[in-house]
Amino acid sequence: IVILACKLAAAEFTFGNQVLKVPDGFEIELVSNTNLVKRPVTMSFDEQGRLYVTDSSGSSEKGPTQYEKKDHRVMRLEDTDGDGRFDKSTTFADNMMFPEGCLYYDGSVYVGAPPSIWKLTDTNNDGIADVREEWHKGNTLTDCANDLHGPHLGPDGWIYWCKGAFAEQTYEVNGKPWSSKASHIFRARPDHTGIEPVLTGGMDNPVAVAFSPEGERFLAGTFFETGGGKRDGVIHAVYGGVYGKPNDVLEGHKRTGDLMPVMIHLSVSASCDAIFYQSKIFGDDFKNNMLVCNFNLHNVTRHVLEPDGATFKTKDSVFLSCENDPDFHPTCALEDADGSLLVIDTGGWYKICCPTSQLYKPDVLGAIYRIRKKGAPKVEDPRGLKIKWKESRSFALAKFLDDPRPFVRNRAIHELAKRKDAASPALANVLQKSKSVEARRNAVWTLTRIDGPQARKAVRLGLKDPDKTVQHAAVHSVGLRRDRDREVQTHLAAVVVEDFVAGDGISLKRAAAEALGRIGGKYDVPLLLRAMPALRAATTDDARRVLEHSLIFAVIEIGDTAITAAGLNSANIQEKRAALIALDQMDNGGLKPEQVTPSLNSTNQELKQTAMWIVSHHPEWGGALTGFFREQLTAKNPGASDREQLQNLLAQFAGDSAIQDLLATTARDSKSKEARIIALHAMSRAGLKQEPQGWLKVLEAILGEDDEAILRANVAAIRVMTSLASDGEKLNMIPGLWRLACTLVLVRCPITWPLSAFARAWL
Repeated sequence: IVILACKLAAAEFTFGNQVLKVPDGFEIELVSNTNLVKRPVTMSFDEQGRLYVTDSSGSSEKGPTQYEKKDHRVMRLEDTDGDGRFDKSTTFADNMMFPEGCLYYDGSVYVGAPPSIWKLTDTNNDGIADVREEWHKGNTLTDCANDLHGPHLGPDGWIYWCKGAFAEQTYEVNGKPWSSKASHIFRARPDHTGIEPVLTGGMDNPVAVAFSPEGERFLAGTFFETGGGKRDGVIHAVYGGVYGKPNDVLEGHKRTGDLMPVMIHLSVSASCDAIFYQSKIFGDDFKNNMLVCNFNLHNVTRHVLEPDGATFKTKDSVFLSCENDPDFHPTCALEDADGSLLVIDTGGWYKICCPTSQLYKPDVLGAIYRIRKKGAPKVEDPRGLKIKWKESRSFALAKFLDDPRPFVRNRAIHELAKRKDAASPALANVLQKSKSVEARRNAVWTLTRIDGPQARKAVRLGLKDPDKTVQHAAVHSVGLRRDRDREVQTHLAAVVVEDFVAGDGISLKRAAAEALGRIGGKYDVPLLLRAMPALRAATTDDARRVLEHSLIFAVIEIGDTAITAAGLNSANIQEKRAALIALDQMDNGGLKPEQVTPSLNSTNQELKQTAMWIVSHHPEWGGALTGFFREQLTAKNPGASDREQLQNLLAQFAGDSAIQDLLATTARDSKSKEARIIALHAMSRAGLKQEPQGWLKVLEAILGEDDEAILRANVAAIRVMTSLASDGEKLNMIPGLWRLACTLVLVRCPITWPLSAFARAWL
């Protein structure tokens, strides 16, 4: 696990048998006891500062069993005397399914409790939810109950959540039926309309979504990779990306090449929450840092993001840790209005489907801690409760968009958005006249939440803002809203083709490509393809892959076959690669094998690998590729990687009768020893369900040969084929195998060397 480059000086605080460590200059206090909430899991504040906490019953039974019992709850905690410690607790909602997320939004508490997200509302202000609405129906519940996590509110005003497990879910997306077994981030408007997937994954458990100020998404979760000490961590959740370990559930989902990269590797961390710290109370260097809760590592890590082309690199360190108590499991972090940080320790109860948490300890209860910066200034009216939110004019509320108090900024966004298009003139005024980058960026986010022509027009002002982060938010906004204004498309196209060098510019290019994919027309396709050579500016493989993905995915979404096919004639390798991938993946792309086979022999390795990747998932092309494979089998002195690749491809196409004949003929008759071995290995790797006609006879004939390498490959193929053959065919192989066994003993054993000539003649 690579987390720390060096050990930081730490302060220690003891609570019972737990020793908690934070960097020097910080302090920790316990702010809830087990009388208020026993096993807290996730939490969210309302405008008044009341804390809603999901509370586990301690059950680690399988999902369907917990669904029948529904013995979890949601608690509302209050600090009635203002000392920073909670002293009052109310059961806001009981009889809840296993809670896996909590979000307070616009007067209601949204709780992810698979298979659904529930909207809980207290209409009479008695502290108890009297209205329960099933806001989202996931309709799947597996044993591990990891079908759903969240929800989370994006700066764009949409609600995001995660689907885990691999049970199939079906929705209507863009007016069409859509289904998938894969993992996803989904999003929908607060009224649950417009549901759509944001990314796709082969990972088991995507858990928490976090957002940077300019709207970049990040996902914490598990099993993004396996092997090499890697497993869990955080990804940059780029729109349309396919992430996670290779998995059959990814079949049928649009790909732009290899799986997308993992940004932060944390090994077996069981990373389960991520937030961006918004205020300056911890110091200027902490603002907009990402904090990640790691269940298995018993810590909260800090990640400082640095632009890396179209994505990010991070500087990683441990912010909070408990090294002496294996039952300390942080599951949620939340910034309070005064800039302090709340962290939940859920206790020792969780065990369900966790490979590294095997001791069930429901008696080890949890806690909520508060971390403060020593000497931090007191924040006056941190939640803006003294502000007359309802009575103030929109121009007055707009002044709070860059307030140093994060809760005030966020409430200003929310209150202005509720005024709908009537607030648009005030927000446009901010974009035109404010010198504050934060105010202008938050004006864009507010406008994004508003339906109306004035709001759409005002957002377009942000596209030409002098600050790249404001532009980034505006680009996200027009893409999300599919703003098809011609000036918008012209501007996005200009951004895509601009020759950026700086990291923020490349990131903006990627965002503009995403937006064009959602709203663009056929005339944008050549621009997106011509932008591919910008990959040369990428300083890392991850930066290159992310930009490449967004450009290609935009072409796939636009879906113009004819104009994309023109890219196949480009002299630029990157443009040609992009066109090949896009045609292969887009609906009705119509890519033909003869359009791909020339690239299979390319001297450019990238183009060759792309062509190989495309043909690998077109088993129906076997007959059309027979000539190519025949040429490859006769090539002289192929490299080890070329041999391996050819063997694998032949094995993939072995279900085709023409390829079956080619393999049999090559294995028996080829004058090239190398070709015969490749063919035999392909036979043994084919994964067929029945033995192709004539293969066993060919393999039997080869048993009489002398070459050891061919015999070894032949026996491997026989082992596989006889498992598919009938009993009669297996009996037919016995004489040949007996002759081979005798050969090995009589001809190759030193004791029988004097008899070798006789033995050979006899055999």
